[in-house]
Amino acid sequence: MSTTGATADPLAALGSLPGVADSVESVRKAVDRVYGHRIMRRRSNEITSEAALRGARGSAALSGADWALEEVRRRTDFSAGEEERTVGAALRLTAEAGQLLSIWRQSPLRVLARLHLVAAADRGEAVGRPRQAGEKADEPLVELPLPDADEVAGRLEGLSQLIIAGGSAPALVTAAVVHGELIALRPFASHNGLVARAAERIVLIGSGLDPKSICPAEVGHAELGRAAYLAALDGYVSGTPDGMAAWIAHCGRAVELGARESAAVCEALQRGAA
Repeated sequence: MSTTGATADPLAALGSLPGVADSVESVRKAVDRVYGHRIMRRRSNEITSEAALRGARGSAALSGADWALEEVRRRTDFSAGEEERTVGAALRLTAEAGQLLSIWRQSPLRVLARLHLVAAADRGEAVGRPRQAGEKADEPLVELPLPDADEVAGRLEGLSQLIIAGGSAPALVTAAVVHGELIALRPFASHNGLVARAAERIVLIGSGLDPKSICPAEVGHAELGRAAYLAALDGYVSGTPDGMAAWIAHCGRAVELGARESAAVCEALQRGAA
């Protein structure tokens, strides 16, 4: 996404694209419905915990580790193989996201570095910092052109400035742009998809749209499928109004599906308590 145009608040300008306002309103209604469920008054912490688990499972699925929910719930060792490490990274990121809200609005680049460090879980020299000249990104399921290190640095700085400046853009729009930009840039040597989806979660929580983190967009992204996810990303990378609007709508649908998932959890808990 270009952040250097004449528009003072380019994120807010995206909110006026055709169909985006409808997506924003649909997401708000879906989120309000689950927050209004009677079980939320007594057991919201359980809903948050379950949403975190399901969100981590969904994010890992989009990064190539498509495990059943009960398998994720059952496992305790996530170090044996590549899929295990991916699921473990997703779980760690979901747990970490809520701890970084106060830092995000002041220093988003610091948060992104922390997210990558948590995901990578080692101290290699490429961990916790953007790619340098000549370094590649290991993101085999994403085949978009890979920007070079100079472009990454410039666009990350532009994204950071937009977040720090705030503005009037709807939370959905900001979350979608953060997510899309990080996938487009793949600023780290690894785990970029997981980091991008964790950053989307931070925006949705910190904006007040989903303060209890009970509407996991990752669930919706996984349910919509990898093919649809990558096609929508193509729209974002194109930078066209139609492409950007389609990506924002895709992210909105993912949040709605996440809200629906938690509403189903609320219903199950209510039946159990009856």
